[in-house]
Amino acid sequence: MNILWKKKKEKIRQKFAVISNRDLIFTEGMEEVMFKKLRDKLGKTDEQLLSMIIEF
Repeated sequence: MNILWKKKKEKIRQKFAVISNRDLIFTEGMEEVMFKKLRDKLGKTDEQLLSMIIEF
């Protein structure tokens, strides 16, 4: 797993207690599954989620 993604995952989990490690499983080609989980839990659009992930 990418070290950068590990760091981003931890920052996201710290900011949003409702997010679990399972919600942040990133599998190449299955990004939509992760985004759907995050959209459902956080009520954000894909664009907002992408901006948030880049920001961290």
